[in-house]
Amino acid sequence: MDCYTANWNPLGESAFYRKYELYSMDWDLKEELRDCLVAAAPYGGPIALLRNPWRKEKAASVRPVLEIFSASGMPLASLLWKSGPVVSLGWSAEEELLCVQEDGVVLVYGLHGDFRRHFSMGNEVLQNRVLDARIFHTEFGSGVAILTGAHRFTLSANVGDLKLRRMPEVPGLQSAPSCWTTLCQDRVAHILLAVGPDLYLLDHAACSSVTPPGLAPGVSSFLQMAVSFTYRHLALFTDTGYIWMGTASLKEKLCEFNCNIRAPPKQMVWCSRPRSKERAVVVAWERRLMVVGDAPESIQFVLDEDSYLVPELDGVRIFSRSTHEFLHEVPVASEEIFKIASMAPGALLLEAQKEYEKESQKADEYLREIQELGQLTQAVQQCIEAAGHEHRPDMQKSLLRAASFGKCFLDRFPPDSFVRMCQDLRVLNAVRDYHIGIPLTYSHRYKQLTIQVLLDRLVLRRLYPLAIQICEYLRLPEVQGVSRILAHWACYKVQQKDVSDEDVARAINQKLGDTPGVSYSDIAARAYGCGRTELAIKLLEYEPRSGEQVPLLLKMKRSKLALSKAIESGDTDLVFTVLLHLKNELNRGDFFMTLRNQPMALSLYRQFCKYQELETLKDLYNQDDNHQELGSFHIRASYAAEERIEGRVAALQTAADAFYKAKNEFAAKATEDQMRLLRLQRRLEDELGGRFLDLSLHDTVTTLILGGHNKRAEQLARDFRIPDKRLWWLKLTALADLEDWEELEKFSKSKKSPIGYLPFVEICMKQHNKYEAKKYTSRVGPEQKVKALLLVGDVAQAADVAIEHRNEAELSLVLSHCTGATDGATADKIQKARAQAQKK
Repeated sequence: MDCYTANWNPLGESAFYRKYELYSMDWDLKEELRDCLVAAAPYGGPIALLRNPWRKEKAASVRPVLEIFSASGMPLASLLWKSGPVVSLGWSAEEELLCVQEDGVVLVYGLHGDFRRHFSMGNEVLQNRVLDARIFHTEFGSGVAILTGAHRFTLSANVGDLKLRRMPEVPGLQSAPSCWTTLCQDRVAHILLAVGPDLYLLDHAACSSVTPPGLAPGVSSFLQMAVSFTYRHLALFTDTGYIWMGTASLKEKLCEFNCNIRAPPKQMVWCSRPRSKERAVVVAWERRLMVVGDAPESIQFVLDEDSYLVPELDGVRIFSRSTHEFLHEVPVASEEIFKIASMAPGALLLEAQKEYEKESQKADEYLREIQELGQLTQAVQQCIEAAGHEHRPDMQKSLLRAASFGKCFLDRFPPDSFVRMCQDLRVLNAVRDYHIGIPLTYSHRYKQLTIQVLLDRLVLRRLYPLAIQICEYLRLPEVQGVSRILAHWACYKVQQKDVSDEDVARAINQKLGDTPGVSYSDIAARAYGCGRTELAIKLLEYEPRSGEQVPLLLKMKRSKLALSKAIESGDTDLVFTVLLHLKNELNRGDFFMTLRNQPMALSLYRQFCKYQELETLKDLYNQDDNHQELGSFHIRASYAAEERIEGRVAALQTAADAFYKAKNEFAAKATEDQMRLLRLQRRLEDELGGRFLDLSLHDTVTTLILGGHNKRAEQLARDFRIPDKRLWWLKLTALADLEDWEELEKFSKSKKSPIGYLPFVEICMKQHNKYEAKKYTSRVGPEQKVKALLLVGDVAQAADVAIEHRNEAELSLVLSHCTGATDGATADKIQKARAQAQKK
């Protein structure tokens, strides 16, 4: 245990710091880090080096080389730089490399050196060139801040949604500031810069002078500044050798330290563990590393090689040409267990487990001591937590064995935390492997990053088998885990142009099958984006959703295939979408020929044309010699488009001709009758006034009768061969509406009624005229006599007739109308008649 704490360094009385090796770098650098532009991504991310930058005097023929390595030094990409001079490199939160050029253009590269996109920081930056740049991260994404040759600042808080902001001018600024950095306060990005002994804070509206509280006197300039990983704290290095540490708002001072070194440091970064009361800053010079905080003494390390610091959420990564190390504050659980002479429950449990392995009775003594204090649960938790903070697997196992040993003596210890820690450590050890090179710590970076983001980063590195193994081991849902990773693998597979389309499509289908959550259309879209149209079409054959197939086929200009797929789907909306696309893409003749080969599409297009494009519909009928539909079209057109009677009659004549060609004589003669009726209606309007046009034949006859033109109505009925029964009904209804009872009586006597006389009774009663109705009851036939008498309310006479007829239905009908005392005698008479009929 004493050996274990040999690399612990105390900073004051409350905290220890340790530095351990992550990897032995084997990247075979030919130049010192100081001669390269360097950028390392947080959360154990990759490292980018731009060799032979323009700041160094090199032969004009020598081009720089941009190289990307994993955190363990494994090469990921290497490309010859063919663009303009680069001022700064930086990584985005999505692990994209941002290269800021002198002309203000930012080039974005993927992890494997693939060019993604570029954007410009504006014309002003282009004109004044870039002096310095910073890549920073906020909750909204990754941003870029630029210092131009005119000593003005321009920034964008999110390169994914580029919105440039030109910061206010600093009064009297004639040269570049001695140091500057970006701050994120209240969700807004700010610039903090030092000009001599003064500090200025730039926001989107103003430039304000700020003064750090409690700053030691005699400061004539600030040489370096550093903001913490979470933007909560700020450190300032002055030319007097003092390091001021306080809040980023510059309203509170935390501490101050005199390092007695006035030379400007090469780097200064924060090294703090979240929720820790200790605040520390790491300062690096050429061959010296110093950790300072709220303590009179500092921790110093000698650097054998030129090194680079990478601030992390819970510490600092330090890499050089040969090693990659991690410096951080020793976590509380580890300190309590491994501190010399510690009597913490976790320390006693670890000793008890070791003694148990030696088969020593001391194991029982340690265990009893913990149990007597009632701290066994705490001891198990301490060992589990400390295991998570360990980098070496042997120490992890030792602590987890101790926790498992302690659990055996607890009745109700929930196993979730132990099982989860074992799973997480197995995942962490897998990604920390030298060949993977993602040195995550458990407590903050792994939990902060989340397993989903970690899987995304493995996918970015094309480590698909490992990502799938982790998903299966953690039993993640397929849609979130294996399916998503296989989809990324397939998208990468289609980029391999040395393999035939058939082989790639078959390999992807064999691997994916019907895996839920995988969209073949997305993979096909990636293939099309890579210029492999035939491969995209083959992949779309495996896509079960036509709604996903068709849009991509249209985008690939395979409209006819898209039409076939849409028709197969049975989705009319999808078919209409393709038809409209085809109409705009093809000439009229080719479009119609395509439709003729697809009957369903042709039918749907006709339905569309009925409401949107009537002339196109007529052309379709003409092309197909469909005279029947053409006739119907002209009939609809005669009413929809023509207002003049002559035009309507002409359209109807065209329709009649079409019906004759279609051998539909009934429709043709009906159309001719309609033309005759239209001409007659126009003549009636001219001679009689009123409105006759567009009335039906029956309504025309009724209108004439209502107007008192009975002879005209009868003549019209003869001309159009209206049956007598229909004419009598029309005249009966019209005269009753007019209440012309005298004319109605004359009409009833003009000849024998073809409809009988019960309708006369009914129509009179409908007009509430019982007197006129009674005139016709005597003329009603015997079979309808009872009904007629009941309509006029003569129940007694209706009963007599029903008894005379001896008709059970009529008797029941009359009986149903017997209501009240007045009809009691009638009801008795009917009951007696029914009884006598039953005896017989």
